[in-house]
Amino acid sequence: MKVLGVITARGGSKGIPGKNLKLLAGKPLLAYTVEAARRSGALDHVILSTDDEAIAAAGRDLGCDVPFIRPFDLAQDHTPHLPVIQHATRWMQERASYQPDAVMILQPTSPLRTPEDITAAVSLLDRSGADSVLSVNEVSPHSHPMRTLRVDNAGNAVLFVSGEPVRKRINRRQDLPPAWVMNGAIYACRTRVLFDAEPSLYGSRVVAYRMPTERSISIDDLHDWEAAERAVLASRPSGPGDR
Repeated sequence: MKVLGVITARGGSKGIPGKNLKLLAGKPLLAYTVEAARRSGALDHVILSTDDEAIAAAGRDLGCDVPFIRPFDLAQDHTPHLPVIQHATRWMQERASYQPDAVMILQPTSPLRTPEDITAAVSLLDRSGADSVLSVNEVSPHSHPMRTLRVDNAGNAVLFVSGEPVRKRINRRQDLPPAWVMNGAIYACRTRVLFDAEPSLYGSRVVAYRMPTERSISIDDLHDWEAAERAVLASRPSGPGDR
């Protein structure tokens, strides 16, 4: 199965200005994803989709192909991923005569994703026959959907999922069924679902690639950045002089 890896990194980050090139534990954030993609060996071709010349130059320095600069209208704050991935895939099909069987989206905001995660997700897509694979991690009992509340117009709290009184809340975590959340580290889909009559990144059948919480940090703000930096530093082997 030929899989096109598309690293999406636009230049207009608001939460953390210059995020994609900002140094995380001494290395540009972008580098973690480029290196994981290249080292996985599971992606037939890896490209960077960006609207920013500095990010493009950094990507090339890291050994990533940057075949185009993303159009301005596909690099706005609220631009969804689907048209960005359709553009990248069409460009490769029409300009590079490259016809991938599947496309994987890799966002630099998930720097703890490993090459092994990428390889395993591709394998899961291949052997499952599903339309797509999404990476997920388990929700903590504290944030479980069966424990969360909603507040009505009168200020009354009820269980979010069922609308029942709070007294019906499941108190023992052992009694909660496992719940999972998309962590943004990996999206992989068969190319055809991008251009179906109802195009999407998912198709009809989606399978979950389960990742541990410690590799599932997605950087949206400075708090996430600090957590990711601590995790990266903790994962590095200590030198002989370290204590």
